[in-house]
Amino acid sequence: MNDRLQAVPEDLVEQAAEWLVRQGVDDPAEARAAADAFAAWKAADPRHAAAAARLENVIDGLREIRQSSTQSSARKALRLSQRPRWSAGARALSILLIIAAGLFPAVWISGTQPTHLMADLRTLRGEWTARTLDDGSRLALSGGTAVNLEFTPEKRIVRLLDGEIMVDVAPDANRPFVVETEYGTIRALGTRFLVTAIDGATRLSMLESRVEVRTAPDAPPRLLRAGESLTFGPNREESPEAVDSSLLDTAWNARQMVVRDRPLGEVLDEIARHRSGYLRYDRKALAGIHVSAVLPLDDTDRALQLLLNSFPELHIRRITPYLVMVGRAEKP
Repeated sequence: MNDRLQAVPEDLVEQAAEWLVRQGVDDPAEARAAADAFAAWKAADPRHAAAAARLENVIDGLREIRQSSTQSSARKALRLSQRPRWSAGARALSILLIIAAGLFPAVWISGTQPTHLMADLRTLRGEWTARTLDDGSRLALSGGTAVNLEFTPEKRIVRLLDGEIMVDVAPDANRPFVVETEYGTIRALGTRFLVTAIDGATRLSMLESRVEVRTAPDAPPRLLRAGESLTFGPNREESPEAVDSSLLDTAWNARQMVVRDRPLGEVLDEIARHRSGYLRYDRKALAGIHVSAVLPLDDTDRALQLLLNSFPELHIRRITPYLVMVGRAEKP
């Protein structure tokens, strides 16, 4: 397989591979523009066309074994891409293994999990939206978010599957408004709040009024007031902590994240939800690094650079615009 790639100059091999990756974006207009530009690139030089044709042949061959080795191929590709001495052709080959493994189609690029495709409301990575619900409540979704709705004459339920929402509840004395997550329920008491699905837990941040939180069906409710935040989940239930609700509100509208003494892994989770492509990091290797910062979520490259400026022990490697790796820098 590698011999096929070595038959053309390595720089053209890598260029062709990146053109193929660019066509996997979720935005139709951007994908069409990339396809047109790729066609022009191939027409500009016979060597370009040869590089593209041979890479496409490799992809076809890899797809034949996709069903039996998807995950192992992807992991192998990511391991290979980290070897600094590999040639451009090998880096391109690792990209192709990822493509063939099914990790670069639009669904993967956008961060949309298969179970979320049928969600009532969802956003792609980097996409923010807001919706006025049937009862007049306002629901805003940040990037990579999916929710289901269940509104009946007796109840109003928002199920957060993934991501982050801001809720502004319209009063209705006859129908309680409840946000359900994997780790508990939040019953609004005429209020405005943020709910975030994080790794293995739910984080609730109060902006106005109060809510009741139940972390289990038989658990007593806990009352949370404006200016308080609570993280709950298996082995993660904590005491409420004070937050600046005005700052959180301003940051949401500015598409920023405010973190105080949060594990770097959680911060990278949030950045990844707003980034097109794949942000890879080893949570265990980054353990012990805690972040307090305000980071832009509409410019994830800048967010990563700010982290790098604050933590020189980090190393950020950009394989392509769609594949970025974060780890600890090797000690000299």
